[in-house]
Amino acid sequence: MTVADESQLIAALRDAVGRAHVATDSGRTEHFRKGFRSGEGAAAAVVFPQSLVGLWRALQCCVDAGAAIILQAANTGLTEGSTPSGDDYGRPVVVINTLALDGIHLVDQGRQVVALPGATLHRLQGLLQPLGRAPHSEIGSSCIGASIVGGIANNSGGALCHRGPAYTELALFARVDENGRLVLVNHTGIELGDDPETMLANLERGEFGAVGELPHPEDPARARMASDREYVKRLCDVDAGTASRFNADPRRLFEASGCAGKVAVFAVRLDTFAVPGRVKTFYLGSNDAAAFARLRRGLLTELPEPPVLGEYLHRDMFDLAARYGKDDFYVIEKLGTARLPKFFRAKGRVDAWLAKRRWLPRHLSDRVMQGFGRCLPNHLPRRMRDFRDRYEHHLVLKLADDNIDAGRAWLTRFFEQGENEGAIFECDDREAARAMLHRFVSAGAAIRYQRVNQGKVGELLALDIALPRNEMDWQEKLPPEISRQIMHRLYYGHFLCHVFHQDYILEPGADPVAVKKAMLAVLDARGARYPAEHNVGHVYEAAQAQKAFFAELDPTNTFNPGIGKTGKYPAAGVGGCGCR
Repeated sequence: MTVADESQLIAALRDAVGRAHVATDSGRTEHFRKGFRSGEGAAAAVVFPQSLVGLWRALQCCVDAGAAIILQAANTGLTEGSTPSGDDYGRPVVVINTLALDGIHLVDQGRQVVALPGATLHRLQGLLQPLGRAPHSEIGSSCIGASIVGGIANNSGGALCHRGPAYTELALFARVDENGRLVLVNHTGIELGDDPETMLANLERGEFGAVGELPHPEDPARARMASDREYVKRLCDVDAGTASRFNADPRRLFEASGCAGKVAVFAVRLDTFAVPGRVKTFYLGSNDAAAFARLRRGLLTELPEPPVLGEYLHRDMFDLAARYGKDDFYVIEKLGTARLPKFFRAKGRVDAWLAKRRWLPRHLSDRVMQGFGRCLPNHLPRRMRDFRDRYEHHLVLKLADDNIDAGRAWLTRFFEQGENEGAIFECDDREAARAMLHRFVSAGAAIRYQRVNQGKVGELLALDIALPRNEMDWQEKLPPEISRQIMHRLYYGHFLCHVFHQDYILEPGADPVAVKKAMLAVLDARGARYPAEHNVGHVYEAAQAQKAFFAELDPTNTFNPGIGKTGKYPAAGVGGCGCR
């Protein structure tokens, strides 16, 4: 495309959404072209539609001009999946940020919701709380303002055992077909009208016709699902030799679900979940990984129902989070989750401003906050600190309603057996809140440690993996040629789902690419699947089934080109428009 053609594209985008909502200056667009943790690339423009119709018109401008399209909401992904990657796309790239399109409509008194592309988990929590309902994900991504559609597009996981990956088969999305036509597909089961702009205007206003269900294309006997209703049964099949959930699971690649931005999602229809009447938190510790393996199997097969969650921390991660997550802990505890998205957005803007002042130390805000954290009092309850001194492996376990008494009795019997070394205590409300918050801030502790110790330590290598459900030898054992290149190994994760986050601080001078390659070979030999939660982005190579899924959704390679290390150049196709 020539400079004149690119100018025509920008002019068309301004006509579609308004001049004020199209940014082309590299300084203004930088924040939207850089990943949350890593990755960045060039873009001809960043577009901020203020309506669904405006989004549709912007998409049509890009398709007509042959531009590559990258959809983005909060840009909180950790594998570079919602930003450009380099400048080798063979055509202009347009980033479309959907955060302004944050509508949420309640269906069936809140038992389901219809969420627009910029709607956040945090806002959905607020809408559902008075109804005694909850969304798929709670504390976690919601705290930094992650979008609902982003979770669906990535088949994101989560801590809650009963809910599985974020999933729906009821969505409204646009795709570019094999003839290069922009097509709007309504599979929400809701009557919205006949032509695209009418449908999108009705959707945004919540003016719905009949609300029904659709038959599943592969199983006409059942209606399409708005959540993974089959996950609990899968999770509890502890003798299966496959992972309970992972991003590339072919069972959960369906239209918008798992699409990784290969279509433009306008809305998803999702189930919500009843809030338990009672919840009790238990804190467990052991020095025997085999005892924890037996514990997991028993909790999933011998209780009336699975626990609410079971969150794991290794002692090394416990220590790092206690020191390098303390300020985040206090920020969250004192501000409350309602203010967190604004806080993290403000910090992001400050970080972007500081990064442009080359004379300032790198990661200055992290260094200041870390210094502030050192002045704060000890924040972890005494019984947790006592378990830290006694035990290598830690588990925060939540049980609900009738499962509480049964679980308490089962846990008591388990640790009375001589082969099961370890102990347990029942948390009071303060201990329960602080145990979960400590587990939450562990996710950012390794990043903080690496940033404030830059120059003294090597790169941060972060993996999220899913082990087979029947794996008993779950504790990682690395060969010496890998171990000697690692300064710190930090393990935490969703233990009952057998999904682990593994953060490695490398020795100075270690090659992160070579270490990662060697480590993935070890994981392959164990039958692990990766990534488990954060999706491929531009960091991992997609599995063959995932690549085929992407190509089926986007045969012209218009949306998010290069994702999963696929090609970035366009496939055959011509412009046009259609609706079905």
